[in-house]
Amino acid sequence: MEDLKVILNPKEHKKSKKMSLSFSLLIVASFLAVVFILISFKLNSNENRFKSLLQEEEKWDWAPKGGKIKTKWAEKLDPENIWPEYPRPQLERKEWLNLNGPWSYSIRETDSLKPEKPDGKILVPFSLESSLSGVMGEINQSQVIWYEKEFILPEAWKDKKILLHFGAVDWKCTLYINDAKIGEHEGGYSAFYFDITKRLNKEGKNKIVLNVYDPTNYGYQPVGKQTKNPGSIWYTSISGIWQTVWLEPVNEDFIEKLEIDNDFDNQAVKVTFKLNSNKNLPMNVTLLFDNKEIKKVKNKSNKEIIFQIPDQDFHGWSPSEPNLYYLKAELYSESGDLLDFVQSYTAIRKIESLPSSNGYYRIYLNNKPIFNMGTLDQGYWPDGLYTPPSEEAMIYDIQKLKDLGFNTIRKHIKVEPYRYYYACDKIGMLVWQDMPAGNIPGGKWDSRTIGGGTDVKRTQTSKDNYYKEWGEIIDNLKFFQSIIIWVPFNEAWGQFDTEEVVEFTRKKDPIRLINAASGGNHRICGDILDLHNYPHPDQFLKEESLINVLGEYGGLGLEIKGHTWKDDNWGYAVLDSKEQLTKRYVEYIDSLIQFVDTGFAGAIYTQTTDVESEINGLITYDREEVKVIENSVKEANEKVIKSLRE
Repeated sequence: MEDLKVILNPKEHKKSKKMSLSFSLLIVASFLAVVFILISFKLNSNENRFKSLLQEEEKWDWAPKGGKIKTKWAEKLDPENIWPEYPRPQLERKEWLNLNGPWSYSIRETDSLKPEKPDGKILVPFSLESSLSGVMGEINQSQVIWYEKEFILPEAWKDKKILLHFGAVDWKCTLYINDAKIGEHEGGYSAFYFDITKRLNKEGKNKIVLNVYDPTNYGYQPVGKQTKNPGSIWYTSISGIWQTVWLEPVNEDFIEKLEIDNDFDNQAVKVTFKLNSNKNLPMNVTLLFDNKEIKKVKNKSNKEIIFQIPDQDFHGWSPSEPNLYYLKAELYSESGDLLDFVQSYTAIRKIESLPSSNGYYRIYLNNKPIFNMGTLDQGYWPDGLYTPPSEEAMIYDIQKLKDLGFNTIRKHIKVEPYRYYYACDKIGMLVWQDMPAGNIPGGKWDSRTIGGGTDVKRTQTSKDNYYKEWGEIIDNLKFFQSIIIWVPFNEAWGQFDTEEVVEFTRKKDPIRLINAASGGNHRICGDILDLHNYPHPDQFLKEESLINVLGEYGGLGLEIKGHTWKDDNWGYAVLDSKEQLTKRYVEYIDSLIQFVDTGFAGAIYTQTTDVESEINGLITYDREEVKVIENSVKEANEKVIKSLRE
């Protein structure tokens, strides 16, 4: 190097020093870049290992099964990216792992041990019987499904408590982690989780095994419209996992749920962040609207936090103005360490039953009567059955109904994923939420007489099961402000101890209305008298002390060739063209308006889409064709909504 310097003149030597300095800086920058890459790799390595493990284990030439119609969303389904959205929008954390995708499965007798070799792969979260599961199989009452999945715990989670969440599993399941039993859950429509921390291998692979039993019978099991022999108003049964499965890391103390008790009249947001314990730990909670910080408060967990909203920042929620406030919550230890951070949202609205100026009780939203014009929504899909192919598909149904002028959905004896109700909150859609029916045999149905009919005589086991699952459904869903009415029974299907069930529901949620038995045996309890009449609207009963509604009518059928589930189809009244169907729909609305003046406060048209052999939807089962003239239906719906006067 010295010899080289000798032959350079001073200017060249100075230039050489500058070049050396630049080169040195380049070396340092390169070194720092490499360090950054290594750190990033370290942070992400375990997640990448997790992904590579799944890819290694789950190479599977997935394809939908069966030759029946499918939706356009099924055609673009990516089996490695199924329902990627965070599944619990009411309490969202940044860190989580989606376990949807291929799992191993087996079908065996109920008394058998887990098989050594699986039968094949199944695409979770689609049920065993669905086309999108890639199986399209079934089980009988003496069989169970065994599910199996492996994962590696991310490096950053090794000192955390690990929760394994299930959106829904139909019906009774038992969980094993690394061959150790963790726990059981019974109920096909409620979300649940297990703390699996103590059974985890934090350095290598972990194995999830889930055993599921689902007889789908009409004993005390809530099944909705599922049946082993589908036809008429009964549809294909589903079994096993049918909503998202996911892992989540938390600290020893964490926010388990958020309770909402907003006060519309006093312009206040009232929230309580409930921990997994009774500890009162420090919290910072920020309320925002339209990305603007409204207020930030310091309080304690498990204590009610009240945000008083200034006039200029107050925005009530309604179908026409679905305003949402957003929340950011930080949980700290007594020494000041951050333990948890979640994001959430809420809406400020008030729902109640009040008499209007003409004496009839109405549904009042934010101190104003609102006519609920909605559809009966079964929540079935030709390819996913209970599970929509994607969130985009699910939102299509809600938005299309909004575009058609409806402001209400009656979610008919089925419960949807959390993100469904979040979409209703965002889009602005009122929801009547049914309890999925069960225990149908017995009793006597008389929907034409107040006080008529006889309730089912259930066993104590059946009653206990009903209260357990209905209670879980209410607890899980009462966060969502779009839900305004609970419906414990439909058409006397399994209806029992009606007054006691209404009282139970009221205690679970005192701020919503209760439709005790939609079209069932009418009892003077709850808030609503609900009539069913097909196909045309009719008001054959009145009850002055209750809100009067037409909970089901319509069912106008139209077959669209190439878009039906089967060849043998039916509707309550079958028409020949889109024009005829639209004309009859508008005529029914015109006749409905006269009943608004004599007490009706809401009406539910049957139904959103065709379902299997039913062709009485406004939309085909595959969601390819809207079967009515959209502008005409929208104008009719808006007309009946506006016909309700204070």
